[in-house]
Amino acid sequence: MLSEFSGVQGQFHLLCQDRSNLLDTLRQLEAANIEAETSGINDAGYNLMKHEYTNIGRRKYSEWSTTESSDDVEKQELEEASDEEEIHYFDTNEYFSEPTIASSGSVAPQNHMDDNNTNNNKNNDNDNNNNNTDGKENMFECRYPYVERRTKLPDPVEKEKGVSLWSMIKDNIGKDLTRVCLPVFFNEPISSLQKCFEDLEYSHLLDQAYEHGKAGNSLMRILNVAAFAVSGYASSEGRLCKPFNPLLGETYEADYPEKGIRFFSEKVSHHPTLIACHCEGKGWKFWCDTNLKSKFWGRSIQIDPVGTLNLEFDDGEIFQWSKVTTSIYNLILGNIYCDHHGTMHIQGNRQYSCKLKFKEQSILDRNPHQVNGFVEDSTGKKVAQLFGKWDDSMYFVNGDGSINAKDKSESSSLLWKRNKPPPDLTRYNLTSFAITLNELTPGLEEKLPPTDSRLRPDQRHLENGEFDKANVEKLRLETRQRMSRKMQEHGWRPRWFEREGEEGPFHYIGGYWEAREQGKWDGSPNIFGEISEDLVNSVQAS
Repeated sequence: MLSEFSGVQGQFHLLCQDRSNLLDTLRQLEAANIEAETSGINDAGYNLMKHEYTNIGRRKYSEWSTTESSDDVEKQELEEASDEEEIHYFDTNEYFSEPTIASSGSVAPQNHMDDNNTNNNKNNDNDNNNNNTDGKENMFECRYPYVERRTKLPDPVEKEKGVSLWSMIKDNIGKDLTRVCLPVFFNEPISSLQKCFEDLEYSHLLDQAYEHGKAGNSLMRILNVAAFAVSGYASSEGRLCKPFNPLLGETYEADYPEKGIRFFSEKVSHHPTLIACHCEGKGWKFWCDTNLKSKFWGRSIQIDPVGTLNLEFDDGEIFQWSKVTTSIYNLILGNIYCDHHGTMHIQGNRQYSCKLKFKEQSILDRNPHQVNGFVEDSTGKKVAQLFGKWDDSMYFVNGDGSINAKDKSESSSLLWKRNKPPPDLTRYNLTSFAITLNELTPGLEEKLPPTDSRLRPDQRHLENGEFDKANVEKLRLETRQRMSRKMQEHGWRPRWFEREGEEGPFHYIGGYWEAREQGKWDGSPNIFGEISEDLVNSVQAS
């Protein structure tokens, strides 16, 4: 017995020793990771990949085709993989824990800055303590009227019943999520059309970009555009529910005079799923058509956006970029979280372009969500560095990034700061801005077309906490949705957007706001109504 006990004791000591060695190795890896993060941006690893800018005048978008295959996406990722591995990320959490950010007036880019820059960053600093989504504290607040909107969702009518996630996962491994029917438990009370507008929460950055360019400050223009491109990811933190998939022909309008913008979107194709949108602001317009290619790996979901986001200012300057990959992890065990990773190229048709790297989160990453990048001129010279976190803030400094981390923290200037979350969070974790997207303000319902997302019954029932009714309506509408592909194959066309050629991008053809003013919605059917026998028979006959 003593010999057996001695043997067990020896094995126990060996296990303890192995555990100690493992912990030492993990500490060394973490130390190396921290050292790399705080060492600043490695110039050798940052060479802007040259892309010939698309000819906007002729509207050639072949490089950014919305029908790009997942193989093309993977090929692009492989081409950039070696470049990404060399990047060292700046730890904003460590160096910006205290409010020591300088005003941008003290670090004005030579030959590019103007007096608006100082005012811009002073207002941005004030916005750090501002919870308003309409950008009241920015330099353009006086131009726009104040509009009162709701600050919370309606109280639920009934108690929500949980759904077994595992039972859903095991039946759908390897399937395209856009074709999987899920109960409303997995949805949030907004549609993908409204989700597109959520990317414009910080549209005041584009207002500022317009003003800087108007004053001849092209560098500050692209810096604000880059901050805007990053800001669209901030609302995804903690958002674990799926937006509603729109019906074919479903639309959404957003008239926000307090932000100086009007937005409109429409689902223009069912297979593949394509959403087109168009937005007009002060001195700029923004448009895109996007598709999502998803891969379900059992424990995680990978989402690859396909399509180009386009921004054009009234003076003719145009910027284009595409979104990075989004992954959702720990679907079975652990805390579910999402991460955005990859390279974003913001291509300009004039002097400047920008490249941003979204760092992929690792197991030992103590400061995730890092974004680093730079702006370079037409000669390839780096003129400014950007760094920050996609869920918090973005900063910039002048030059090629050769200064050390301490000097960078002292001379950096704030470009964008995320708004604070609402006080009464629900399980959807909607931002203050997202809470307003599905609101029917007084007198609005009478002006909307019958295709607007706000009138979708299953989504409205979910927002009101009527979960049983929401599931019944969702099933009914999905039955109608199954007819969409045949309708599209037999001549259906979107009402407000037109496609260039057979595979080109969609562009807004105009007329929506004029029809809204006149209250004439000819050609806009009641897509959320009951399914008539005539409709079923006509689809079956075709």
